[in-house]
Amino acid sequence: MKEFEPLPQPNLLCWLLSQAPSQIQLTHPRGHAGWWVCRQVPHPVAMGGNNGQPHSHTYTSLGEDICFGSVEPPKRPTGRLVMHSMAMFGREFCYAVEAAYVTPVLLSVGLPKGLYSVVWLLSPVLGFLLQPVVGSASDHCRAGWGRRRPYILTLGVLMLLGMALYLNGDAVTSALIVDPKRKLIWAITITMIGVILFDFAADFIDGPIKAYLFDVCSHQDKERGLHYHALFTGFGGALGYLLGAIDWAHLKLGRVLGTEFQVMFFFSALVLTLCFIIHLCSIPEAPLRDVVKDIPPQQAPRDPPLSSDRMYEYGSIEKVKNCYVNPELEMQGEKNKNPAEQTQRIMTIRSLVRALVSMPPHYRCLCISHLFGWTAFLSNMLFFTDFMGQIVYRGDPYSAHNSTEFLIYERGVEVGCWGLCINSVFSSLYSYFQEALVSCIGLKGLYFTGYLLFGLGTGFIGLFPNVYSTLVLCALFGVMSSTLYTVPFNLIAEYHREEQAEQRQQAQGGAPDSSGRGRGLDCATLTCMVQLAQILVGGGLGFLVNMAGSVVVVVITASAVALVGCCFVALFVRYVD
Repeated sequence: MKEFEPLPQPNLLCWLLSQAPSQIQLTHPRGHAGWWVCRQVPHPVAMGGNNGQPHSHTYTSLGEDICFGSVEPPKRPTGRLVMHSMAMFGREFCYAVEAAYVTPVLLSVGLPKGLYSVVWLLSPVLGFLLQPVVGSASDHCRAGWGRRRPYILTLGVLMLLGMALYLNGDAVTSALIVDPKRKLIWAITITMIGVILFDFAADFIDGPIKAYLFDVCSHQDKERGLHYHALFTGFGGALGYLLGAIDWAHLKLGRVLGTEFQVMFFFSALVLTLCFIIHLCSIPEAPLRDVVKDIPPQQAPRDPPLSSDRMYEYGSIEKVKNCYVNPELEMQGEKNKNPAEQTQRIMTIRSLVRALVSMPPHYRCLCISHLFGWTAFLSNMLFFTDFMGQIVYRGDPYSAHNSTEFLIYERGVEVGCWGLCINSVFSSLYSYFQEALVSCIGLKGLYFTGYLLFGLGTGFIGLFPNVYSTLVLCALFGVMSSTLYTVPFNLIAEYHREEQAEQRQQAQGGAPDSSGRGRGLDCATLTCMVQLAQILVGGGLGFLVNMAGSVVVVVITASAVALVGCCFVALFVRYVD
C-alpha cells in the first residue's frame, strides 16, 4: 500500500482511470479525510466485482501500472522528429524559390513601382494582426484530427495556391486573354495576390508547426526537434537557391514545361506536397475533447468535482497510451458559475488582447529580443544581393541593360545568391553542433554569440566590402539564422515547463488556472515578431537608403541593431536554470 498527496478531484480521476484492464482501489484511511490511499485489487471478473467497502471507488488504470500526476511522454524516435522537420524543409525551399524569382516575376508582368510597397507590406501587416488570433484559435480547436494539423494543412494548401498564382499567373492570362490591356491588368492582379497569399501562409505556418512539436514531445525531444527544424530549414534553403541558380531555359525540362517559372513551380509543388504529407503523418495527435461529455451515465461520478466542472484531455495518442496527461489541459475549466461568467471562456478579440497584455514580463522581453534579431537579419538578407551588385562589384542597376555596368551588377547579384546559399548550408551545420554547444555555454551563451557574431560580421562587410571576405562572412549569417530558429523557442519550452510545474502545485491546492494563454498563442506571438520586423524593414530602410544615397547604410543598420539586440539578450532575457 502506498500513500499519495491529496488529490483535488478523486471522482473524476476515478472515471478517467476506469478505461483500462487492471484495477486499483481508492479509499479514505480512518482519521485522514483529506488523504486517499491507493492499492491494487484483483479484477472484478475474478473476484466477483466490488467488495462493497464504504468510502471506496474501484476503477481501471490507463496501463498495467498506476500512473499519477504528470509523467514525461515517451522518447520520440529520431526518425519521427526528422519527419516532423520536413515541413520546415519544404517551407524554406519555397521561400528560397520566392527570393530568387519573385522580383523577376514582378518585373516581367510590368508591376508599377508604386505597388511594390503594397506587395511587400500587406502580408506582414496581416500576419502581425492575425497571427495571435490564429494561434489562440488552434489552442481551442476541437477537430478530430488534432488541434494543430488542420491549421498546418490549410496553410500548406494556401502556400501551394499562392505559388501557383505568382509563378503561373502570367502564362495563364496570356493563354486566356487576348486584349493586351486586360491581360496586363489580370496578370498584375493575379501575381500580386499570389505573392501576398504565399507570404501570408508561409509566415503563419511556423507558429502551428512549433506548437504541434511542443504538444506531442517531452522537453528533451522539444530541444532535439528544434535542432532538426533548424537543420532542415538550412538544407531546404540551400537546395532552393541551388535549383534557382540553374539555367533551366537551356535544359530539356525547361523546354518541355515552357519557362523556368513553370519548372520551379513543378519542383516547389512536388517538394512542398511530399514534405507536408510526411510532416502530417509524423506524430499522431489526439483531439481536444470534453471528457465529461463522454462519461457514460452508469459510470459518471455521483459527487460533483471539488474544483472544476469540466476536464479536457489533449496530447499525442502515445501520451495517453503511456499514462501521460498533459498538465496544460489536464484541469482546464471553471467552478459552477452563472452563464455570463462561463461565456467569458470563449475566445474573443477582447480576451485575446487581455491575454497578450497580461503576458508575463519574461515573455515580453523574449519577444522584444526576437524583434531585434529578425530586424537585423532581414535588413541584411533582403538587400544583400543588391549590396553585392552595387557596392562590392560596383555595378549600376539603373544603366542600360546591355551596358557593362549593368552586366557587372547582374554578376554581383549572382554571387550574392551563392552567398545566401552559403548562409543556408552553415545554418544547417551550426544547428547540428548546437546540441553539443548548449551543454557547454547554455542557451544564454548561444543567444548572445549568435547576435554578437552577426553584428560584428555585417559591420565588417559594410566597412570593408570585398568579394572573398563577404562570402566567407556569409557563414555568420547562418549562425544567426540557426539561432533565431532554435534558441527563442527553446526558451519558450523552458518557460512552459516551469509554468506546468507551478500549475501542478496550484491544482493540488485547488486553485484554478486563469492565465488564458496556451502554447499556440505564445508561439504565434513570438512568430509575429517576424512580421513586425518585416514592416519595420520595409517601411524604414527605403527611407534610409534614399537619405544616405547608398545601400551600405542597410548593412551598417543591420550591424547596429544586432549589437543592440546582443546587449538586450544579455541583460533582459530570462533564462531558466
